[in-house]
Order: sequence, then structure tokens, then C-alpha cells
Amino acid sequence: MPILPIDTGRYGTPEMRRIFEEEMRVQKMLDVEAALAWAHAEVGNIPKKDAEKIAAMASTKYVKLSRIKEIEREIIHDIASLVRAFAEACGPSGAYIHLGATSSDIGDTATALQLKEALESIEERLNDFEKILMEKALQYKKTLMMGRTHGQHALPITLGFKFAVWMREISRHIQRLRQCKDRVLVGKMSGAVGVQAGLGPHAMKIQELVMQRLGIKSAEISTQIVQRDRHAELVCLSAMIASTLDNFATEIRELQRPEIGELFEPFELEKRVGSSTMPHKRDPETCEKVCGLARIVRSLVVPALENVITWHERDLTQSSAERFIIPETCILVDYMLFLMSNIVANLYVDEQRMLKNVELTQGHAMSEAVMVALTRKGMNRQEAHELLRKLAIKSGMEKRHFKEILLEDKVVREKLSEKEIDEALNPGNYLGTALEQVELMVKKTREEREVRGLT
Repeated sequence: MPILPIDTGRYGTPEMRRIFEEEMRVQKMLDVEAALAWAHAEVGNIPKKDAEKIAAMASTKYVKLSRIKEIEREIIHDIASLVRAFAEACGPSGAYIHLGATSSDIGDTATALQLKEALESIEERLNDFEKILMEKALQYKKTLMMGRTHGQHALPITLGFKFAVWMREISRHIQRLRQCKDRVLVGKMSGAVGVQAGLGPHAMKIQELVMQRLGIKSAEISTQIVQRDRHAELVCLSAMIASTLDNFATEIRELQRPEIGELFEPFELEKRVGSSTMPHKRDPETCEKVCGLARIVRSLVVPALENVITWHERDLTQSSAERFIIPETCILVDYMLFLMSNIVANLYVDEQRMLKNVELTQGHAMSEAVMVALTRKGMNRQEAHELLRKLAIKSGMEKRHFKEILLEDKVVREKLSEKEIDEALNPGNYLGTALEQVELMVKKTREEREVRGLT
């Protein structure tokens, strides 16, 4: 009976969950055993007909998960149980299965095969999300909104500028993932303690042939296990990706608050229920789900780092931990990318509310623009800053628009005309290079995507 929410199907895409199903794990290990037998035959260690028989039977169609578990209940060893069940299915040819190998040769290489599929899916989702953000950056390049620091109104920006910043963060994760894959997607066929003694004089060739057959690289050197700094790097990167998605989701949640009301995650008005008791509720539950799952992914970093530590050439401390952390990391990050891509692609934007919110502080947010205008007329920058600080306070205390206060001040009126004050207080006039930066970042992203073979 399913217990964890991944098992129940609540979290995770069917495609990613399939990669880490128990039967798929068994199939990957059978693939490794078959590749080993083939390599032995290639170097003349075993008859080719036996290697062909082993390859033909290397399927969960013949090597049943139920039989493996039946043997494991007796001998308490998962890989040895698989080897025995596989040997039974192969008849006399089964004598050559697992020749010269150790359990980690099979298990670690099978993990690499699973991760190869998983990371292909995650990279594809990152690529898709990057494209969505690129489209949104262009669509809302000129959509004015208030930029905020410390949760307070700061200076005007555009929504497209915000999306361009997000886009480049995803672009960096794609770069990191592509670099990380070279170190993570490695297998080994090095036998006990890593010295390949049981594989005979052609040991290095056997390892090379096995990995070529499986389509992954060989670990350049290993002990009895693939060193777990590789997996730790992947989990740390996954936590970074999760934190980025958490950041995006948090921003949307904040901007969806009724007091702000600028962005809203998709909500199927005809059917979806926001609250079991309050009919009016339209909660950002999907964004909140992303934020919650990010906490789980970040929590997996500690066991991943602790798995780097092992006694001598191997122990089993990492085994139990990574049975959780590797599937969970991939399944949850893939799912979070799926959710966030859908959220941003179908985001509801209230542009009129954005413009209204810009005026909430009655022109105060343009104080820097006025200060710059004064300095251009010869006023000391520090003196201008102090003057405008006091005038902004006065505007707030008296609840009068900043323009009224500026027009009443003698120092300001000596330097600036009413037209110049209006120009300085116009948010659309104080976007700096925001539009140019959006265009440059989209251009850069397109060029990078072309290098990656994407249109």
C-alpha cells in the first residue's frame, strides 16, 4: 500500500516516477549485468553464445521482481538476490553472470543510467521554462510596475525586466546542470576495493566496453564505490534550482495578496475550490506547494554531503540514505519545474493595478529622480538627498502629493520648473536601461539556446 505522497501520485510527473520505480531499477541492473557479460565475451573471457543468452534474458519479463524479493528474504542481500534470480532464468549460461564484479559495480552504474534519463528530463524542463520566461520578458518589456526593496516601494521597473532576471537565473542552472552531468553520469566496473583484480588481465578494457555499451562514461578511478561527491554535487545543484523556484513562487504569492493584486497564479474559476469553508478564496496554492517542496529538496543536501564520507574503500552508510534522496531529488525538482512553468505560462497580470500601485506613495518613489534632476542643475548631491528626505517625510505626514510639497519648496523651485518636476515624477521616464537590458538578455539567451541546439 502506498504511504509517501510520491507513491500515491500526489507529487511527481508519471514520466519521472517511472524512472525510479522498483521494477525499472531492476531492469537497469539487468542491463549492467548483460553489458558486463557482453564485454567478457568481447575480450574472450566467456563464450559469446552465453553472453547472448544472458542479454536475451536481461529483462524483468524473465527475471521477476517477486522472485528477487523471495530470494532476498532468505539471503538478505539485494544484488546477490538479483544475480541468483537472473542466473536461474539463464540456465547454464547463468554461470557467467556477475563475473569479477562487486555489488557496487552493478548498483552504482544502474544509478547512473537512471540519472541519465532523469537529468535529460530536468534539462528539458529547464529549457522549456527558460523559453517561457524569455517570451514573458518580451511580452511585458514595457509593462510598468513598482520595484520593491525590503518590501517597500523603491523605484519603478517593468514586469519584463523581472522576468528577464528570472530567465537568466534559469539559464545559469542549465549551464550548471550540463557541466554537472559530466561528473555525475559515470559508472564503474572495478570489482572489490576498486583494483579490478577479479576481472582479469583485460579489466580496464572490460570497464571501457561496458560503459560504451551503456552510453555513459567510466569513473576515471574509484574504490569499491563511485565516490559520492558526484551525487552530492547534483543534490546541491538541485537544492539551488528548488530555491530559485521557491523565490519565484514567493514573489508571485506576495504580488497576489489583495493589498497588492498585481500577479495571480492560474485558477480554474469554473471548478476549482480555494477553501473548504470560505467560498470567495482564490489562494496561490500551487505556488505554496512549490515553496513547501523546496524545503524538502534543501533538506536532502545534508545527507548527500554526509554520504561523501565512507570508511576506507567502502561502507554501506550511503546506501540507505540515497535510496531516499536520489529519487526524491529528481522527482521533486522535475515536478516543481513542471508546476512553475505552467504557473508562469498562464500567469494573470493586472497591468492597471500595477500602475495604480505605482501611485500609492503619492510620488515619493520618484525622489531619487528629483534628486538627480537637482544635481544636474548644480546642487550638491548630499544636500539634495537631505532636502528630499525631509520633503518626503513632510508629504507623508501631511498626506499630500509629493509634487505639491516640491512646488512649495523655494530651493526646489529655484532649480526646477513645474514641467521639470513633472518629468522627474513620471515613472516612465526613470527606467534607466531596463528595456535595453531585457533585449540584451533575451539576445544572449537565444544565442545560448542555439549553441544547445534549441530554436
